[in-house]
Amino acid sequence: MPLVWVPLAKGKTVCRGASVKQPVHFFATAPKGVVAILMSELETFGATELREQPAGAGFSGDLETAYRACLWSRTANRILLPLASFAAATPEALYQGVQSIDWSEHFTPRQTLVIDFVARNSSIKHSQFGAQKVKDAVVDQFRERNGERPSVDVQSPDIRINVFLQRDEATLYLDLSGDSLHKRGYRQEGGAAPLKENLAAAILLRAGWPRIAQAGGGLLDPMCGSGTLLIEAAMIAADMAPGLLRERFGFHAWRQHDAALWRRLLDEAAPRRDRGLERLPPILGYDSHGKAIQFAQANITAAGLDEHICLAKRDVAGLRRPATLDQGLVVVNPPYGERMGERETLESLYRQLGERLKTEFSGWQAAVFTGNPELAKLMGIRALKQHNMFNGALPCRLLRFHIEPEWFMSGQRGPRPARPEELGPGAGMLANRLRRNLKELGRWARREGVSCYRLYDADMPEYALAIDLYQGEQRWAHVQEYEAPKTVDARKARLRLREALAVIPAVLELPQENVYFKVRKRQKGAAQYTRQAEEKQFFEIEENGCRFRVNFADYLDTGLFLDHRITRHMVAEMAAGKRFLNLFAYTGTATVYAAKGGAQSTFTVDMSKTYLDWARRNMALNGFTGDQHQFVQADCLEWLTQGGVYRRARFDLIFLDPPTFSSSKRMAAAFDVQRDHKPLIEAAMALLDAGGTLIFSNNFRKFRLDPALGETFAIEDIGARTLPHDFARNPKIHHCWLIRHPKI
Repeated sequence: MPLVWVPLAKGKTVCRGASVKQPVHFFATAPKGVVAILMSELETFGATELREQPAGAGFSGDLETAYRACLWSRTANRILLPLASFAAATPEALYQGVQSIDWSEHFTPRQTLVIDFVARNSSIKHSQFGAQKVKDAVVDQFRERNGERPSVDVQSPDIRINVFLQRDEATLYLDLSGDSLHKRGYRQEGGAAPLKENLAAAILLRAGWPRIAQAGGGLLDPMCGSGTLLIEAAMIAADMAPGLLRERFGFHAWRQHDAALWRRLLDEAAPRRDRGLERLPPILGYDSHGKAIQFAQANITAAGLDEHICLAKRDVAGLRRPATLDQGLVVVNPPYGERMGERETLESLYRQLGERLKTEFSGWQAAVFTGNPELAKLMGIRALKQHNMFNGALPCRLLRFHIEPEWFMSGQRGPRPARPEELGPGAGMLANRLRRNLKELGRWARREGVSCYRLYDADMPEYALAIDLYQGEQRWAHVQEYEAPKTVDARKARLRLREALAVIPAVLELPQENVYFKVRKRQKGAAQYTRQAEEKQFFEIEENGCRFRVNFADYLDTGLFLDHRITRHMVAEMAAGKRFLNLFAYTGTATVYAAKGGAQSTFTVDMSKTYLDWARRNMALNGFTGDQHQFVQADCLEWLTQGGVYRRARFDLIFLDPPTFSSSKRMAAAFDVQRDHKPLIEAAMALLDAGGTLIFSNNFRKFRLDPALGETFAIEDIGARTLPHDFARNPKIHHCWLIRHPKI
């Protein structure tokens, strides 16, 4: 009898009547972490009223929508048709609710069935008991009406009924899929722990493979195992419906199955596959194990893709870019190394993979699906994006890379973080301190609109670190270890540092690659200008409405001195209509504030071309360009001695923040702030107009201002006023004075 489809109502069955025309509600299940991709797929099938849920997605559509999902979804596990919803706090209520459905509308007593039962937070807790009760209700109805009853077939049932009991509310579903949709029909041999097909497809979709394939790029899996990623990649690129190889779906035995509709969908899909295979880009798979290559070949043959996927026995050390391909995607699911003693092997594997990618695959994309995301940084390549996913119950991460030199890291940042079993009691105490600081300082930062601040500053002597939290589009931790005195046991200090590097990302909920580590020690010579690394990666942050580029890896400092936050704000407040000079300007952050505060003009002087270019970029980032903003690469001491280009320059506001010590081939002599600050200030004051202000600061903890300066100039110590709340634990972090010409 033809039937009409109506929306599911609590306590009622779905179907009553004459033709499959009206929209109906469905539910699609998917692996954890894949639901967003599933919803995008469902929308292309014509689904409406999409509703994301933890285990999948609800949607509305007609029967064709559900059939298309069964045939074309690459990420779904099952497509379920809700039949009824009712209260089931007792076994009797569950039995009666199941019996309220007319099961003869869905199948006959000569067919077989199986019940899948899941209960959560309900009075009925035992899934096997619940499944038995549902089965009894179904078969008893058939026996009472027809004198016959359907049999149970756990292995290959005609009809699969799903029951989900949540807080004593039962929902019954008819499974239109039958077997899980990840079973495409091509797997012959699995090998060791193969990826499920729909998870492999989700990895490829997340990695941008459809776009890469459409542009003519190829795909290479250097650890292909049983070939799942290769086959799914071919199916995606060839526009091949993943359900085409399946002989059977759950709806085939369903009494309301529309065979003509299904045949039409198959007839549409077959030519799409044939056309797609004609334009399939190169797809290659390597593995170091001959047995894995055999497994992969058997699966590829079963999928009908022998002519389209090439396999070779090759290890990662021998990985080469195919000579005929200039672009493409390297996708890999490395071993997870869950057994003891395997980590060292994995570390070597990740390093090899990173080295081959950097050497051979410039211009390509890469995607690494890993259960050990902390090892991925050993590849030496910065992840462009990362996605949290699951392989079964195991949390994993998909890391996506641009294989371009600007994304390469110079090496591992600091020591390897401690493993969980290596953490001592001190690690727990450090974690508690970080949580407390994060709560207290985080509340202050949100109230004051501060996005970057010092979270921890050697609060516990055993963990002598400065930890700065930066927040923009992402969050980063910039960790500096204060150089330990020689009296401290080096081995114990190293272990505590490794403990800290394990605790910090866990407490701050950061990926390990967003933690940057350096050793803080007194710099000598031109060390403040020396690169620490060559990552050349900049991130954008905001402070008081100003935007700045920061670099966490390449230099000792990031490009933004957080302890001068208040001082910079003071510059902005004093700058309106003023001619502003920034000496030892570093990355020009004070210049940006002055321009933001309405300075008439700005003059930025620094000896380093690198930092001066950085300052220009910071200014441009905030929209400040033009001739009124000048940048001069010069030794500030020499430039001041010459009177600021022979005393032609005059300023109303000067910011002077010299280093503690500096020397360079471009400098006539080394600079020491304690020894040389008096002539430095006097030279700067010679460029300051009457009524102007010089802001002088430095970070030498033992600094003492020469008293003789007070005999010539009006000096006001504002160090305490410019000390930010997050640096209050360390009041000697910097010194600051306002210096003016005396009134005549």
